[in-house]
Amino acid sequence: MLLDLDGTLSDSEPGIMRSLQWACELEGFPIPSEEEVRSVIGPPFELGLPSIGIPDDALSRVINRYRERYEEIGLFENTLYEGIVDMLDAMAASGLSLSIATAKPERTALRIIEHFGLTDRFEAIVGASYTPERRAKAQVITHALGLLGIPASYPRMAEEVIMVGDRDHDVLGAMQNGIPCIGVNWGYGSPEELLTSGAVVMADTPIDVVELVNRTYRFDHWS
Repeated sequence: MLLDLDGTLSDSEPGIMRSLQWACELEGFPIPSEEEVRSVIGPPFELGLPSIGIPDDALSRVINRYRERYEEIGLFENTLYEGIVDMLDAMAASGLSLSIATAKPERTALRIIEHFGLTDRFEAIVGASYTPERRAKAQVITHALGLLGIPASYPRMAEEVIMVGDRDHDVLGAMQNGIPCIGVNWGYGSPEELLTSGAVVMADTPIDVVELVNRTYRFDHWS
């Protein structure tokens, strides 16, 4: 089982928002609103920041400035959603193997999971690289599957592996790897966004995920 981090396990919006607003102000761009920041949480910033007015030739400056604050302060302005620990424990007790697959840089993801004291609950913690080879969510998921010893040709991929996430890139990245995705209603994406992109079902609370992962989702069930 693969789990997203931001918007799925933890509410990271405060640290991301303050760090991005700080970066934009220092680099001479309008300070994005809470709604604008929320719209870009999840996918790599080079994909989302142009939608809130950051030009392509300034992306690296703004992202690097953002990381200055986020790596020191912002990543700790972060809380687990209520019920997440119970969800993880219940799924582990049922025999599921749990791993993180996040578009957040892997080094940062590791620090956050360690901060929450959850490291031992995951077989693998996989994030994006700073270099181009592993930036998109589909690439992160492919890498996670490789680390877990699951080949791309595994014939029961759609029956035995599932993704849980809160944004369309979680769903689409999973589908590109032949994996169904459960969407969550408490994160940064809307139910419409998730269902339109192909989420097989929506979970209203973390404990709902425990029951939903035990269902069988096949390609012929996907709309």
